Amino acid sequence: MLRQFIFCAATLCSMHSFALDSDRNQPISLVADRATYNDKTGVTTYSGNVVIQQGTLKLQSASIVAQLNKDKQISAVTATGAPAKFQQQQEGKKGLTRGEAQKITYNAESGIITLLGNAYIYQDGASFRGNTLKYSMNKGDIEAAGSSGGGTGNKRIEIIIPPSATKSFPGARD
Repeated sequence: MLRQFIFCAATLCSMHSFALDSDRNQPISLVADRATYNDKTGVTTYSGNVVIQQGTLKLQSASIVAQLNKDKQISAVTATGAPAKFQQQQEGKKGLTRGEAQKITYNAESGIITLLGNAYIYQDGASFRGNTLKYSMNKGDIEAAGSSGGGTGNKRIEIIIPPSATKSFPGARD
């Protein structure tokens, strides 16, 4: 039941708010204090105020590890920081989707961004908080999960959905 509610809430908040298609066709810019690359493993590690940008997609963190595929293209990126942050412009006039967490992973092949640890996403007036959030850049939808386990560390998800500005409600005499 809760999963159905989360799915419906996320779907309502993200209808027609997909990421810009042009972002994937833009060059990737990366700035960091230090970088190391291992040609055998295809792993590149960046540290020191790292900023990666591709079109309107921007990822900022203290350190980032990028995994390259056999064609030397980025296949996955893991950002860790206090916190790591991302943002991306949405289609139309929906504005930016912004998020932050202790760890952010980006799968370049699927377009899924996973935020882990005190995760937060703000999208088109709605906000999502939880231990784990998954954001699809292709569809604009969000999946949220709280932390499991007993005790004081057990936290539930929080979703805040703004009221519709276009919906009118009847008065007492209508």
